[in-house]
Amino acid sequence: MQEFRLAGHDYIELCNLLKVLGWCGSGGEAKIRIASGEALVDGEVELRKRCKLRSGQTIEFDGETVTIV
Repeated sequence: MQEFRLAGHDYIELCNLLKVLGWCGSGGEAKIRIASGEALVDGEVELRKRCKLRSGQTIEFDGETVTIV
């Protein structure tokens, strides 16, 4: 399991996180895959592309897991 540090920010949007981690090649790809139900936030399917992720949340995507710290 990976950790992603917010580095002074309050949150990161789900589509941006997938792009920053390299789990999606582009923001467009991230948005399509989120809309198709491929992302889990705290164990629940998340369909909102701009879902704000905050410290303590866990994201699962394509066999990978990351915790926001």
